[in-house]
Amino acid sequence: MIIEENVEYLKVHYPSMLDLTIADLRVGSYMMAVKLSDGSLGLASSEMDDHIHCAKESRDYGEFTPLKITGRSIGQLFNAGKSSSLINTLKVAVLNAISGSLNQGNDMRVIRNAELTDLLRPGHEHKVVMVGAFHTYISKIAAAGRPLRVLELNPDAMLPEHMKYYCPAHEFPQVLSDAGIVIITGLTMVNNTFDELLQACPKEAQIAVIGPSSNLIAEVLFSKNIDIIGSTFITKPDVLFDLVSQGAAGYHLFQYCAEKVFLVNNRKAV
Repeated sequence: MIIEENVEYLKVHYPSMLDLTIADLRVGSYMMAVKLSDGSLGLASSEMDDHIHCAKESRDYGEFTPLKITGRSIGQLFNAGKSSSLINTLKVAVLNAISGSLNQGNDMRVIRNAELTDLLRPGHEHKVVMVGAFHTYISKIAAAGRPLRVLELNPDAMLPEHMKYYCPAHEFPQVLSDAGIVIITGLTMVNNTFDELLQACPKEAQIAVIGPSSNLIAEVLFSKNIDIIGSTFITKPDVLFDLVSQGAAGYHLFQYCAEKVFLVNNRKAV
């Protein structure tokens, strides 16, 4: 699993980072933001459990439940012997925070002030498959005349004019089998569908991972055949927590406190 592979990379190459603690966090309607003891910030798309009103005997008041998260080390988080949507989201947000200091070097190009569509392979012969309904990218890719399919769990997330590109999420093996370009939402790392999707992608496909949850450790993602990582660089840290607490979505970040940064894998010809 991609989260576990990132954690293992930390344990092997940067074990001292496991002593960092969770200084603060906010959980909003769409995103989680976390601050670590070294001041680094991380984001993840929120996905909470549906069974919040669980039976009394199943209620959890232990570690990494509300009021028992801040002050704990990220090593404790990664070694926690339980799983929940909150914990999975927190792990991704923490890895997102850590990756900021690790994602640099000769194996990648850092591109600012660009759009993902500017980095995609040219040519109309490449079928584009998008996992997740990113409306702006759907519009741009469709306007360019590229063959496009959008895998989405919730059809209501699609705009009416985009429904002709819609494919139910469970059809991913067939839809991805002949893709030339694949754009995957980072939320798949939170809900544990990323690895299965990646396995269904052709080896020669150009693969981009985008969204608030996407910026994990580049070395790990690049080793998984990822070409492009869509990263979020926070320009105004003091604004971030207020935004997330007030129900911000990703586009709010880029309006008030962040900019898009893309990490491009130099090992592959994009």
